[in-house]
Amino acid sequence: MRYNFKEKNIQIGDRTKEKITKKLDKLEKLFTADTLATVMVGEERINYIVEVTIPIHRRMLRAEAIEQDLMAAVDKVCDILEAQVKKYKNRMRTRSRQNHAYKDEYESIPVDIDDLEEESAFKIEKNKKFELMPMDAEEAVMQMELLGHSFFIFRNSETDMVNVVYKRKNGTYGLIEPEE
Repeated sequence: MRYNFKEKNIQIGDRTKEKITKKLDKLEKLFTADTLATVMVGEERINYIVEVTIPIHRRMLRAEAIEQDLMAAVDKVCDILEAQVKKYKNRMRTRSRQNHAYKDEYESIPVDIDDLEEESAFKIEKNKKFELMPMDAEEAVMQMELLGHSFFIFRNSETDMVNVVYKRKNGTYGLIEPEE
């Protein structure tokens, strides 16, 4: 596995990068050798933020941890990523049994999880249908706040595309637009 380090509000030395790489190498068995992991290390007040993003077969795995100790944050990220890969592999195994179109994707995941305990598949508890109203992003944010939701799907009146607004952890808002 290859690593691309990014720093935010902090300068990390080569020894620290080596320590982080050594901890992340425990995940190497889960990925192919040419996989590129982007590791963002940041400092915010007294906490360290470690975020790792790894592309895996047309999908992205992402884990983020905030801890007062840098190596504790790296450990937490490793645990999160390992759980995500196992869950993804289980889901692909189930889908490949039901639909052979997913068989290649399932077999391309390098980790062998046959010895692991079976995790339950995602259960969709509620299904809603609603009309997508044309509006701008600001109006969608206002509607989202009125409903008390953390996201809102709408048809952008300017582009006539389906968009999503969402509330971020820091209290600001985000907009998701599809690429054309």
